[in-house]
Amino acid sequence: MSIPASLNHNLTLPVICAPMFIISNPDLVIAQCRSGVIGSFPALNARPQAVLDDWLGRIKRELAADPKAAPFAVNQIIHPSNERLEDDMALCVKHEVPLIITSLSAPTQIVPHVHAYGGKVFHDVISVRHAEKALEAGVDGLILVCAGAGGHAGTLSPFALVGEIRKFYDGPIALSGAITNGSAILSAQAMGADFAYIGTRFIATPEANAVEGYKQAILDSAAKDVVYTPYFTGVHGNYLKKSIVAAGLDPDDLPVKDKSAMSFGGARDAKAWKDIWGAGQGVGTIDQVLPTAELVARLQQEYRSAKAALCSNPF
Repeated sequence: MSIPASLNHNLTLPVICAPMFIISNPDLVIAQCRSGVIGSFPALNARPQAVLDDWLGRIKRELAADPKAAPFAVNQIIHPSNERLEDDMALCVKHEVPLIITSLSAPTQIVPHVHAYGGKVFHDVISVRHAEKALEAGVDGLILVCAGAGGHAGTLSPFALVGEIRKFYDGPIALSGAITNGSAILSAQAMGADFAYIGTRFIATPEANAVEGYKQAILDSAAKDVVYTPYFTGVHGNYLKKSIVAAGLDPDDLPVKDKSAMSFGGARDAKAWKDIWGAGQGVGTIDQVLPTAELVARLQQEYRSAKAALCSNPF
């Protein structure tokens, strides 16, 4: 197990911040990187498409001015409904984004372009089969999206998925699924991952592009308030029950949809993510809105305390 040198630059914690639709913007990414963790955002968050060039330029300028800043990443959705993919990738290549995070289909056509400028590609997977297909495409790392992760998530226990993938893959792994504090980051490492992949915890920050009601719902909710359904995008994901009820829907009786219903970037999908709030099962451990820098500092302290306590345990 190892973290690529290009991504290990200035890290204060082994953390990649998950790209969250609507939520992740340049303010949040820059704050995350300046705090010593890898910040990221979905390319589709930059609207209209031409804005992506401005976002990438600003992020690169501000991080270049901070010698202690960590690298950043951009998420690309590989699906026929994402009509922007080719243009968005051209801009990522132009700006030489250090890390491209790909989702859904294997990034066979993307990997060579990113490798040409020295960048890395990590791919989201929820199963061994998806991991094998991603590795065949030449990715540099895997993001294991396990049970309890916010947004689109799998159903496998991290113990099961990390263990099975480590039987045939010794490269970089980021682990996702209800990771909200420093002890969980340490647990991800102990399980065999190189990075913790954290999303929901960063919604409750001033920098996140989330309405106050969303942030408050994060503070008020527990694992029991998270609903797992494919209804909103065609792919199973975790969402806050409160927002589903507020939209006039019954969270216990949602119709079934499949991937053919997906429409990333379309008005319907954007509205769903805006009004139907994604969140992971770790919400029950989030009780305060904190500036990103303060949050990362707290995660560091929790991580160190957990590590010290573990090392002092005679067993």
